[in-house]
Amino acid sequence: MNEKNLKAIEEIAGAVGLRSQDLLHYGPYKAKISLGAIKRIMKQPAGKLILVSAITPTPAGEGKTTTSIGLTQGLRHIGANAVV
Repeated sequence: MNEKNLKAIEEIAGAVGLRSQDLLHYGPYKAKISLGAIKRIMKQPAGKLILVSAITPTPAGEGKTTTSIGLTQGLRHIGANAVV
């Protein structure tokens, strides 16, 4: 993993409306979301779900994860509140 390109999980969580106390940290780059935060989020209006599926990856090895991340980055680039 190249740490110079990674954002802290709190920065990413903050971008989608989660607070520091909503996270159960597993190091500086990953965390689980607390049950309390999930209950709070469930009171908000429902969002949209995009399902990415595939049978086989491309010859370059790009599969569902790469597509999902690229799609999320594109949505955020145009101002959508998207998370993967």
